[in-house]
This record gives sequence, C-alpha cells and structure tokens, in this order.
Amino acid sequence: MPTVSVVIPTYNRAALLSRAIDSVLAQTADDFELLVVDDGSTDDTEAVVTGYRDDRVRYIAHDTNRGANQARNTGIDAADGDFVAFLDSDDEWRPRKLEAQLDRLATDDEFVAVYCDYDVKIPGVQGSIRETAATVLSIGAGDDRVEGSDELVGPTLADTFHTGAGSTLLVRTEIAQRIGGFDESLGWFQDPDFLLRVLEAGKLAHVPTELVVRHYSGWPDADTAAAADEEFLAKHDDLVRESESRGYDVHGSHALILAKYYLREGRFRTGLRQLRRASVGPREVPSVMWFAASGGRRWRSVLFATSVVGFGAMLARRRR
Repeated sequence: MPTVSVVIPTYNRAALLSRAIDSVLAQTADDFELLVVDDGSTDDTEAVVTGYRDDRVRYIAHDTNRGANQARNTGIDAADGDFVAFLDSDDEWRPRKLEAQLDRLATDDEFVAVYCDYDVKIPGVQGSIRETAATVLSIGAGDDRVEGSDELVGPTLADTFHTGAGSTLLVRTEIAQRIGGFDESLGWFQDPDFLLRVLEAGKLAHVPTELVVRHYSGWPDADTAAAADEEFLAKHDDLVRESESRGYDVHGSHALILAKYYLREGRFRTGLRQLRRASVGPREVPSVMWFAASGGRRWRSVLFATSVVGFGAMLARRRR
C-alpha cells in the first residue's frame, strides 16, 4: 500500500511524457505508485511507459480517447495510496514536491488536500514566468500561506486564486473518490471545478514554494472556451450569486479570460466586446497586451491592445 498514488493522464504525448515520469521517479519521497493512464494514444506512449523498469510504474490504457477528465478518474479509481496526486503529462515536478506536501498535511488532520506554487514556461517566451498560486487579492496579496475552505470559493470563481490543480494538488484519496473525481462533462475549467468540490469537503493547505513547472503547450480555441465558460458558471450558479453578493466580480473576471482568448486569435472586435464586460485592473494590463500582440504579430495589434486595456481599466474604475 503506497502512501501516494500519482496519476498522469496522457494522450499522444510520447515525446513529452518521459519528462513528467522522470520528475516523479526523482522525488525525495519515494513511497508512491505512478499510474500513467493512456487515453487511447496512437503514438509510442505505451512503449515509453513500459520501457521503465520500475515496479512503481503502472500502465493503464483506454481503448478509445475519452478525455483528460475520464483518464484522471480512471487513475483515481485504480489508486491504492492514501493520497492521490495529479500531474499533466506536459508538466514536471521538482524533487521535493511530494515530501513537502506530505509534511504539510501531517501538521493538521483538518486538511483534506494541499497545493503548492508553480512556475510557468510558455513557448516563445524567454525564461520562466513565476506565477504564484496564492495571489488572492481579496484575502491578502503577499501572504506566505493562503489556506482555508469556504473563504477560497469566491476567489476561485473570480479567477484570482489558481492552484493549477491538474499538476499541483495532492488530495486524500477517500475525498477524491467521494466527490466523484473530475467532472467528465466539462470541456474546460475542470481544475477549478474539482477544487470547488474539494473545498466543500474540507480544508485546503498550501506549501508556498514553486515545486511544479507548468509547460503551456496549447490553449482551447476561443469559442470552445466560451461554451465551457458558460457551462461552468451555470453549474455553479448558486455559488456565483453568493460570491458576487460578497463583492467578487465573477462574471467580469470570466469576461476578461474570454477577451484574452479572442485577442490571441486576432478576433479583436469580439475581444473588445468581452473587455467591455470585464474586470480590468493594472495588474492585468501586461497579460492582455501579450495576448493581443500574439493575435496580430504587428505593431498595430500592440497599439490596439493598449487602447483596449485603457478602456477596460476606465470601466473597472467606474465600477469601483
């Protein structure tokens, strides 16, 4: 009976998968099993996984492609450990990730899960962009440790609290199974959806150290993101209403998310419509400009982004 069951869902990522597997096998806490769930790959994924001569590595295959959420749930169902941890197949862990999280959970029986901070690497961007998971302005930016349960629901819905659950979260297996794992009907927003249900089950702990490297290898197209966004907000409508009554601009925050996706595709008119509804403050300006520049590849797109962000910031000031 291992202490931790690590679940890596994967689909046609044979070229990247070894990086993720190697980062798990390099953990300083070695009492784990590694479940690689192959979601119907047609490349060399099976050969990559079965090539590891380590009894802790288990290969589980779906006959057909069912989606990442189903693959994660297959891993949860097969888990023998007291805890289950998730890692996307294009991401990687730093060596002390499991050790630090297990140590944190050992300090308080109230905790049902723990997350850590992470670094972000984006293709085409030099260096590593540090994105701290604990940037919750409504709770207190700069806190060394952001933990809790109900008080984190509003920031999660308003997209100011990002745990990167798909690669950072370690949760008690009994809790993951009790809440039904990941929602297989959601095409996106599965991480915050899973986190919301974890928060309903108990208290979330935090290790304020960057122990995960997330490699952004792609985004959904804007229309897919918009449809998933509507589905996610409708599912949690009661929580959204409650959070907005407490001052969290959930709809405005999600409009900002969609604006970035439309700008990235060069669909500036649609992006501007979303920005009119969005919550835009000074800290969002660089990311909006980056997405807009990505969509245009010309200086006029940067100028457009500057004017759009200024307009959005004006609207945000009026709301406040």
